[in-house]
Amino acid sequence: MGIAGNSMTEFIDPIILNFLYAFMGGAMTLFFMWTGCKIFNRLVCFNISDELRNANIAVGLMLMGIFIGIGTAMGLVIGLGLN
Repeated sequence: MGIAGNSMTEFIDPIILNFLYAFMGGAMTLFFMWTGCKIFNRLVCFNISDELRNANIAVGLMLMGIFIGIGTAMGLVIGLGLN
């Protein structure tokens, strides 16, 4: 009998598999947060890094909202999709 008839849990312990899923989901979420920030920085007419260096609270709150939104959305999608 080939590999096609076996499930993933027969090869890897389910606890290790869940940790692997959580690690991959976290890495993907961080990647999408970084990508979203880079794309948004190219769309606006100011530099986010410079504004944060100048203690612009509005830009900091905007960036916090982006990270919370992307993190929540990707966390739910990845978390529900992998389990």
